[in-house]
Amino acid sequence: MKNSLIKILLIACLVCPACNKMLDEDIRSQVVGDYLNTPTGWQSGVNGVYATLKSVFCAIEDNGIIPQITVFGTDTYTNGFDGGFKMMNFYNSDLNPRTNVIYSNWRNLYVAINACNTVIDKADLVPGLSDDVKNTRLGEVRFIRAEYYYLLVELWGPVPLSLKETTTIETEATRAPVKDIFAAIIEDLNFAIQHLPAVAANYGRVTKPAAEQLLANVYLAKATSEAKEADDYSKAADLAIDVINNYGFKLLDDFGKVFEQGSGEKNPEVIWAIQNNKDIISNGPGNTMHLYFLMKYDDLPGMQRDIANGRPYARFKPTDFVLNDLFDRQLDSRYRESFKRVFYCNKPGTYTINGHSVNLKAGDTAVYLADREYTPEELSHIDYNVWPPSKQNERVFPTLTKFLDPQRVGVNDQPGSRDLLFFRLSETYLTAAEALLMSGRPDEAADYINVVRRRAANPGATPEETEANRTAMEVSPAQLDIDFILDERARELLGEGVRWIDLVRTGKLIERVKKYNPVSAANIQPFHVLRPIPQIQIDRTSGTFEQNPGY
Repeated sequence: MKNSLIKILLIACLVCPACNKMLDEDIRSQVVGDYLNTPTGWQSGVNGVYATLKSVFCAIEDNGIIPQITVFGTDTYTNGFDGGFKMMNFYNSDLNPRTNVIYSNWRNLYVAINACNTVIDKADLVPGLSDDVKNTRLGEVRFIRAEYYYLLVELWGPVPLSLKETTTIETEATRAPVKDIFAAIIEDLNFAIQHLPAVAANYGRVTKPAAEQLLANVYLAKATSEAKEADDYSKAADLAIDVINNYGFKLLDDFGKVFEQGSGEKNPEVIWAIQNNKDIISNGPGNTMHLYFLMKYDDLPGMQRDIANGRPYARFKPTDFVLNDLFDRQLDSRYRESFKRVFYCNKPGTYTINGHSVNLKAGDTAVYLADREYTPEELSHIDYNVWPPSKQNERVFPTLTKFLDPQRVGVNDQPGSRDLLFFRLSETYLTAAEALLMSGRPDEAADYINVVRRRAANPGATPEETEANRTAMEVSPAQLDIDFILDERARELLGEGVRWIDLVRTGKLIERVKKYNPVSAANIQPFHVLRPIPQIQIDRTSGTFEQNPGY
């Protein structure tokens, strides 16, 4: 079955990574003809497939699964003041088959899949390519293709399944059954697991444990789909446990250290990451996630936009559920480690604050987002802007720190240099816990979830107090249900682009959005568990191409 969208063969040609210890990207123009039939050209085509990851996941504006599709409109994030894409949170009539963000992500995925198909189809035509090199690179590309189809089937349900290169305009298309799509994904990932190394020679290339983690996620999703089979959860558990036990990954002692920019991003907890760098030419769209979670600090007294604090799109605002109920702030370090609540003056001057004149100097506290209310008497003695919960709004809210990028070159730069930490070991523990719980093994599930929770405990003043906090963070098997698993995934993976899919996979999207996101609750309907098929796909298809129900 073929995708009917016009295929633009965008194989980005990259420098051969053999001359560098990391996956080195040097994006060039379109490559066609016989170049891909040479060893150098074919390996450049493989690297070009990696380049598609940036446009698919975290590129600017209406391109990017994470910035537009999988964060807000959930129980953890609602919309900030940025007005461009609020329909994804409102679930109103603007979310429809003609919504540009829907079409652009559909298009990006199929263009990227065609790049994968091209490289896969040409592999056997390349002379002088050893079987080991060929199969390793094919494993990488088939992993990426599997990830793209996993996104498609989770977001849209039955979709066109194209596993061969498309070189011409085609107008025939059918929606493949969900069962067939999962079968293709699993076949790709089994090939990848068979041929990929445990550790990549060039950091950033896909590895066997990354493929096992993705396949575990796929089995979790398949277990609640129309393609489900009795052993899906047990397979997911076995794969996740294998990643935990057999590859030398380990959780860092401090949750906050996982997201330290620079060398800290390459730590023993990271299973696989999408690479970015500071080279303007080779970084392409880069990682733009730093834009979206940042409150509008730059129009507050004592503040102006700078590189250190970031460029605030203020697109995603945490729900009150996240800010007030999700975290045990006495025990759990992840609230403190996840949010920035203080901004220091970078625009000295005299301002009227809390009803009296204040002379703010550089470095003074200028803005504080409090977690309690203040009386007028208390405020009269405070020389900085206090925003208690009752005053926080679409512009002013705690800022997620995971993606902040103070190492950008310019104050308005959009491409960031941070790696996108795609799979972390903590997620693997949570995957194992969910799969074990749903397999009827809650005792084992509690063991895995407690590893993550113990790491998250606030440190105490003494080793004994620290251990007491860790013990207090543990949960019993009787406390576990799917809602607790979802809460724990929210605490650990907040903002990391998996939430919408988590809620759909577990059948909890409608229930939890109605409970925790009042803005979304007003309009969300059962049919919103799937995104609309882009109208342009339907219009360009000869014959009938069915729309998802409700749109």
